[in-house]
Amino acid sequence: MSTGSVEQFQQSLSRLDTASTAVVPDELASTVADLIEPPAVGAELPFDGLSLADAPVTLDPSPSRLREAVTGVSGSRMGIASLGTVAVESRAEGDEFVALYPERHVVVVRASDLRTDLSDAFGWLRAEFEADRQSFILATGPSSTGDMGALVQGVHGPEEVHVIIVRDNE
Repeated sequence: MSTGSVEQFQQSLSRLDTASTAVVPDELASTVADLIEPPAVGAELPFDGLSLADAPVTLDPSPSRLREAVTGVSGSRMGIASLGTVAVESRAEGDEFVALYPERHVVVVRASDLRTDLSDAFGWLRAEFEADRQSFILATGPSSTGDMGALVQGVHGPEEVHVIIVRDNE
């Protein structure tokens, strides 16, 4: 995806009070280490050539580790540039739990996996459903609710989100 889409994605994230950092692949491990607050849990990234193996996170966490975690780190194979939305897939690696239980979510998305808008994202989802991958959460910014009056963050998920965008080798 073009640099313009990365910039649009970051602008959308900023409007949602969601921080973002664009990095090249070699900077991923140090950026993850800088962004987590321990204890941290993670779901191994769904990308060839990118891994959390060297990151200071517990992979394949137990339920007690999830409860104790302050930060969760996962990957997203799709982001929507115009909305600042990421797709959290329910995989055996535990992406959904890692993304939703800790109070801070650090999510990694590749620039090449950014879709321009919702229409483009639905095309991607259709292909995923046809490939029998059928459980995704579309997450936009920190969790928030206004059900009981004032807007409250962190009730149904993380109260803080930071998106790391991994640029293609340019």
